[in-house]
Amino acid sequence: MYNEKEIIEGCKKQNRKAQKMLYERYSSKFLGICMRYAKDRQEAEDILQDAFLKIFERIDQFNYSGAFEGWMRRIIVNTAISNYRKNLKHYHHYDIDEIKEYEEDINTEELEFTLEEMLKVIQSLSPGYRMVFNLYAIEGYAHKEIAEMLGIDIATSKSQYSRARKIIQYRLSIIRQERKNKVTA
Repeated sequence: MYNEKEIIEGCKKQNRKAQKMLYERYSSKFLGICMRYAKDRQEAEDILQDAFLKIFERIDQFNYSGAFEGWMRRIIVNTAISNYRKNLKHYHHYDIDEIKEYEEDINTEELEFTLEEMLKVIQSLSPGYRMVFNLYAIEGYAHKEIAEMLGIDIATSKSQYSRARKIIQYRLSIIRQERKNKVTA
């Protein structure tokens, strides 16, 4: 088994075996990241493939000054953002009016949701809400950075994040209620 540095060096030489090893080592982890940004698995797989092509094209730029996985993760996230921008005209935007304003505080510590349930709820967000939610809550970007990346106002980033949280809370409360109903049925 090759170590990470040997795989990187092989990829820099465009060695197909090294590229395959890199893909196999990280693809499932990065698919999970892509799934959070995509509307479905097919779109996530497309983002992943595009991102790995970019990784292979730019691997000469990696200079070992930071974590390789972090370097690749930035490419994955930036590819997801590019995919969002490219498809922006095809997305249908939904207003929060589809859901009543949901202000009730939920004690998330007592809720337990499966990864599939959480992913389904995140994927159900409109593309703009999903993008801002992922970038802020999961990737840790500031609203100013998100606004610059997506070409929106800071206030828009903040409001989309707030609305995304409310939608997620609302949809998780539905799952919670459905579970309670199954237990009492």
